[in-house]
Amino acid sequence: MGYTFAIGDIHGCFAQLEEMLGHIEAQASSGHVVFIGDYIDRGPDIKKVVDLVMAGPKKSGWRWTPLKGNHEDMLVRAHHVRGDEGSFWIDNGGRETLESFGGSVPEEVIQWCAGLPLIHVDERRIFVHAGVDKALPLEAQNERDLIWRRYPSDYTSDFWGRHLCHGHTPFPGNPVTVGNRTNIDSGCVFGDSLSCAVFDDDEPGGPVRFLRVPA
Repeated sequence: MGYTFAIGDIHGCFAQLEEMLGHIEAQASSGHVVFIGDYIDRGPDIKKVVDLVMAGPKKSGWRWTPLKGNHEDMLVRAHHVRGDEGSFWIDNGGRETLESFGGSVPEEVIQWCAGLPLIHVDERRIFVHAGVDKALPLEAQNERDLIWRRYPSDYTSDFWGRHLCHGHTPFPGNPVTVGNRTNIDSGCVFGDSLSCAVFDDDEPGGPVRFLRVPA
């Protein structure tokens, strides 16, 4: 039996992330951790979060898959395009990211953000930051939907026979599962909690349980 642990939007909440990883390692001696994106912007300890996730797991038997969120995309676009893209990022949490890195985000961090995968698909689940477009084949999804799409709170679908796990749209209080869709952004940076969905790799469907760390 194996488990996949999906962690919701972090936004610089290092203390909560560190505690969450401790809870995850207490659940199993090995496993797969999928980070759903949005490591940067808005929160208090952005550099610490990025350094931790970039370094990867310290214990053997663990695999980490960090996905790209819309905030990583905003950083990359601000760096390469400037102008309005830069202002948009600054006004949406980029100011805190710059302060955390001492005024300038290192090039290796920008390149890491640029190279993050947009989606992780296994036999039973789809993991993305924001959502998917059911009008397109799974293998032909576009970047904007994967990191920017928002769903009505009651939306579900068959998702190509898989369960969809995403973040991006804060849902205060608890992570929520609706049919074949689970939203694990529970608004940690806004004072709520950091959430993790635990999936049994041998069983189809939604999470077998949630882990939560209060903000």
